[in-house]
Amino acid sequence: MCATPIGNLKDVTLRVLAALREVDIVACEDTRHTKVLLDRHGIVASLVSFHEHNERARAEELVARMRTGTVVALVSDAGTPLVSDPGFALVRACVAAGLEVQALPGPSAVLTALVTSGLPTERFSFVGFLPRARADLERLLAHAPETLVAFESPRRLAASLDVLAALDPERPVTVCRELTKLHEEVRRGSAVELAAHYRMSDPRGEVVLVVGAAPPRKAARETALGVLEDLVAAGAKARPAAAAVAKLTGMGANELYRGLTGGGQSGQ
Repeated sequence: MCATPIGNLKDVTLRVLAALREVDIVACEDTRHTKVLLDRHGIVASLVSFHEHNERARAEELVARMRTGTVVALVSDAGTPLVSDPGFALVRACVAAGLEVQALPGPSAVLTALVTSGLPTERFSFVGFLPRARADLERLLAHAPETLVAFESPRRLAASLDVLAALDPERPVTVCRELTKLHEEVRRGSAVELAAHYRMSDPRGEVVLVVGAAPPRKAARETALGVLEDLVAAGAKARPAAAAVAKLTGMGANELYRGLTGGGQSGQ
């Protein structure tokens, strides 16, 4: 598994370049995209496509070839394979077949955005692409107990920031766009500030969103409300369930009940 540049072609490691020269096959999301990197560094290789639509069948084919001694390099279009990119099916098949799997570290949009954000890095969660359903997005953002890193479509960035601003206007956020590329942008601010900015702009390119942790009280309250909602959905009566959750969490039973009957949004 070879990590490749997320923008600037100079960011590829010497070890990855050596591997790409030596392997028998390079499996890549888009052969045309990978060929640009290989041509830049004077590498001639045998390329096969490996993407979300053929991953399972191609994994079986590659494992069969690896059993005979073929060495395969897996690359994604950008960054580290398997991180919101194809590759898990191949790694799992290799492990099951007893084949050696090596990761050659290198560029990662997740870590690049995290360390650039100015937000705490001791603990963080990467959640892939943000959910599209508003209720799922609200639950994710409200429950985040640590720095959250996510990919987002530039078309949906303003809407997602609006959801966060409604939940917690002062939550610190960093928007990283086109990292390592010519038009790189890193913009930091509160959720309400960045929501207003991106409502008025037309962001383009790859976007990584880094969101500060929810305030402890809010995170605890939203977690308790989520548990209460699950209990009621399973058939429990609201008031006794609220009392039970309150006893376990230290929250107020009436507050939880009001939050439930108010759609889980009151008191925010």
